[in-house]
Amino acid sequence: MNWRNLAFLAIVGFGAWQYWSDRPVKVAPGVTVSAEPRQNDAGSAEFVHKGYTIAPLQTFDIEARVLGVKSYRTGREADLSPVDLALGWGRMSDSAVLEQVDISQGNRFYFWRVKEFPIPREEIERSSANMHMIPADSGIERRLDQVREGQRVRIQGWLVEARGHDGWRWRSSLTRNDTGAGACEVIYVRDIAIL
Repeated sequence: MNWRNLAFLAIVGFGAWQYWSDRPVKVAPGVTVSAEPRQNDAGSAEFVHKGYTIAPLQTFDIEARVLGVKSYRTGREADLSPVDLALGWGRMSDSAVLEQVDISQGNRFYFWRVKEFPIPREEIERSSANMHMIPADSGIERRLDQVREGQRVRIQGWLVEARGHDGWRWRSSLTRNDTGAGACEVIYVRDIAIL
């Protein structure tokens, strides 16, 4: 077998592996996560992470269904947060609802659209969010890399504000009732489990 055939087989094999490892998980209809995210006062001091000052604003504990995964390799935010997860809970974790909602991610935003609302618009907005993940260490980053659409995850950490030495700031939303720019959660992830 010549090197061209080997290269072709390697490329096909890598593509098949990537498709297999990144494919969405199929989930039967029904609410898979009923609890809303929980947060409390952080009570933790600021610290430096990857050259940025991290200020914990509130503790954050969420169990949710993964609606989308988007990796980032360029841009200032990617220094801290290499992946965003679009997450849903309540009826936004129900496959019967999600089949009627077109979901996408890009430029650090989460987008959805519907032909007809399967649930009220406000419920979609309050029961789903795009969340920027700042892994606490390389082990957490590897686990984040394994997350796939359709899975249930539990994430524990802090909602934070990150600051650069030049005045740059990236502040988390502290509510699920907001939309648009600034409405995403910025999470310093201390633990993540795929359920």
